[in-house]
Amino acid sequence: MSETIFPVSGEWKKRAHINRERYEEMYRESLEDPEKFWDRQAQAFAWRAGWSEVKRTRFENPVEIAWFKDAKLNITESCLDRHLPERAKQTAIIWEGDDPNESKHISYQQLFDDVCRMANVLKSLGVKKGDRVTIYLPMIPEAAVAMLACARIGAVHS
Repeated sequence: MSETIFPVSGEWKKRAHINRERYEEMYRESLEDPEKFWDRQAQAFAWRAGWSEVKRTRFENPVEIAWFKDAKLNITESCLDRHLPERAKQTAIIWEGDDPNESKHISYQQLFDDVCRMANVLKSLGVKKGDRVTIYLPMIPEAAVAMLACARIGAVHS
């Protein structure tokens, strides 16, 4: 493994979501008050229903580990739906093939449409929440579409 360090340019630092100091502050908070920290982090997702409790843990017999009790979430709504009002035409996925001349820019709207279409195909084949789906595809955009479609209907993918 290389020990080479590539410095981040000033322009990239300006565009970063957080700097080193903010990261260290967040890390400290995650250790000192994990419930408050994760409650705030979870606000970034599009929840169908909120939680009554951030976390509950017990490491005795029986072990209990619960996060975001009573909450309801479909992660694809956070990945796709919430971006449509303002970013429908923006690129969601940039794909480059093995040949650098082969590439695709897929917008949020196109990705959303493809995921919904694939979810409907899976449902028409009888796939439902809790089912397991094995996906055997190369690293192409359709692989991401298939995975998101499984998540959208609540099926587990491998």
